[in-house]
Amino acid sequence: MQKIVTNIWYTDGAAQAAAEFYTSLFDDGRITGSIPFVEDAHGEPGTAMVVNFELAGQQFTGINGDDSAKHDHAMSLLVNCEGQDEIDRLWDAFLANGGKEIECGWIADKWGVNWQVWSTEAERYVGGPDRAGAERAVKAMYAMKKIDLQGLKDAYEGA
Repeated sequence: MQKIVTNIWYTDGAAQAAAEFYTSLFDDGRITGSIPFVEDAHGEPGTAMVVNFELAGQQFTGINGDDSAKHDHAMSLLVNCEGQDEIDRLWDAFLANGGKEIECGWIADKWGVNWQVWSTEAERYVGGPDRAGAERAVKAMYAMKKIDLQGLKDAYEGA
């Protein structure tokens, strides 16, 4: 059992739909269980109160709550992509499912959960040993919504 599990609050009974969408994005994604609302609870009896799921070996819990809590940038889920193809695939999937582009590789899904679609390759440019190159790469990143690895590399190298 994973000691610390990220719990994500959803409104309008969206935990099941969100878990199904997220698990479709990752080859090893899967829903691992659910707990239904019971009579006199804060939801429709029999519908999911809690949905447990895994993404890339990490456990998550989606809970259907009221609209008293909202998602913001103070917490996000960072996905370390293998390269530009994975960045593009995830970005496009979020947008096609009602997501909203933010900036610097951040995107909010249709439920308001913030994701950072990132790559460790990008860190070689924005945190590279050439300080002037890293500064150029950071400035280029600030102008991006979706991370463009070639654009970061070109900025870093001064191309």
